[in-house]
Amino acid sequence: MRFERSSGVLLHPTSLPSRYGVGDLGDAAYQFVDFLLAGRQSLWQILPLGPTGYADSPYQCFSAFAGNPLLISLDHLVRDGYLPPTAVAYVPPFPSEIVDYGPVIAYKQGLLTLAHQHFRAHGTAVQQASFAQFCQEQAFWLDDFALFMALKTHYADQDGGVWNTWPADIAQRETVAMTHWRKQLADEIEKHKFWQFLFFQQWLALKAYANARHIKIVGDIPIFVAYDSADVWANPDLFFLHEDGSPQFIAGVPPDYFSATGQRWGNPLYRWARMAEDGYAWWVKRLQMTFIQADIVRIDHFRGFDAYWEIPAEEPTAIKGRWVKGPGMAFFQKIRAQLGDLPIIAEDLGVITPAVRELRDHFQFPGMKILQFAFGGERNSDFLPHNFETPNCVVYTGTHDNDTTVGWYNSADEWERDHVRRYLAVDGRNIAWDMIRLAWMSVADTAVAPLQDLMQLGTAARMNFPGKTGGYWSWRYRPEMLHPGMAARLRELTELYGRVPAARPVRATVTIEVAND
Repeated sequence: MRFERSSGVLLHPTSLPSRYGVGDLGDAAYQFVDFLLAGRQSLWQILPLGPTGYADSPYQCFSAFAGNPLLISLDHLVRDGYLPPTAVAYVPPFPSEIVDYGPVIAYKQGLLTLAHQHFRAHGTAVQQASFAQFCQEQAFWLDDFALFMALKTHYADQDGGVWNTWPADIAQRETVAMTHWRKQLADEIEKHKFWQFLFFQQWLALKAYANARHIKIVGDIPIFVAYDSADVWANPDLFFLHEDGSPQFIAGVPPDYFSATGQRWGNPLYRWARMAEDGYAWWVKRLQMTFIQADIVRIDHFRGFDAYWEIPAEEPTAIKGRWVKGPGMAFFQKIRAQLGDLPIIAEDLGVITPAVRELRDHFQFPGMKILQFAFGGERNSDFLPHNFETPNCVVYTGTHDNDTTVGWYNSADEWERDHVRRYLAVDGRNIAWDMIRLAWMSVADTAVAPLQDLMQLGTAARMNFPGKTGGYWSWRYRPEMLHPGMAARLRELTELYGRVPAARPVRATVTIEVAND
């Protein structure tokens, strides 16, 4: 699907300012939308919104359907009557420029638990009815997710609560055990449902605010799901698992220039043939939910639909694996037949074969161009704007997996910096905005820059480093860093290079009605 010529900013909500230690869906999120509007942007790109698990990565979530309760605004809970004002009278002195996840999780979960208790005692009739309606309409994923999270808490001391370490009867979802635990953990289950109710209430209100200003949300879904997730526990027949529930094969990528041992991600692999039997029903539901949360969706590791690297789960690295054919054209044909043409961005980075390009182009999915990659070796790279083979692509200065543009430039070899300076006809002193200008002036239909580049920040503001764990996904900005002069500068480039699209309604999707009264 071709997109209008437009531009936007990449920023995950956890990076927003907040006095509660992590960015949330409160006033700062609305101020960021206002900033985008002032800069005449039409896209806000985010990372996956799910509840994070291992290493706090949004690409390893406990559910492909749920939202992250850490993003719930406590101030808005007070405003809407879900928390008494006294609950937030004292806030620990959390860092303002990073997320210290351990203390933040403990603090926010404590207050979200209090909000659930307050709701049960003081919730209005409208709130109670809205919550009941939400639970009924979302039961197809919510019931399993809430039980899964309640069980993880119950078995938290048992190998971290990973579901295959639970007693066999509940790990394998035997009927008697399921009935027992739904009754035994009823209060905890309801709490997790309530947190999801709050998340969707706040996120959909924020999304509506952005959409009303002709700003679309660009969401993100990883092709694979986390092993320790409600998705795998509730649908074991859809994944390659042993009888005890442990993974048989896992996902990753083979050794390459960047890693001698490849990348061993650990995600269980799909039984695509089994999924095809019911028309990929699980994927249809997943995409429907994703398009509730976003208007456009980037699919991470798109090449996995054509072929994926299969690693035996017992292997410690990704060296011993093999390429296995994915569902290919048939998958997207089935999805299109059921959901229509979807605005999807294909993350087609890395070693891309002609078959992957054919799959991408057959459905007119725009691929990705990363400007930082344009100057890294070959002097005629496909990522150089004069080599873009089609405008149907999305150009980025960098992504969440890259260093910031300033950090990248400062750490590059001199011959690479020289190539950048000569290509852009600049001296390199303002490299972040020089690269933003290059992206905006390109023929690509869509141009996106991380907020860190607009702020001209260095490596300390990097969001992630692929293959490394610990210390990432934590960058935040302070409120004063988002200033009008930056919006004016962005507006100038956006107007100059024709990236202000004609105002038109956002694509209609299934909605979740959540009352705010």
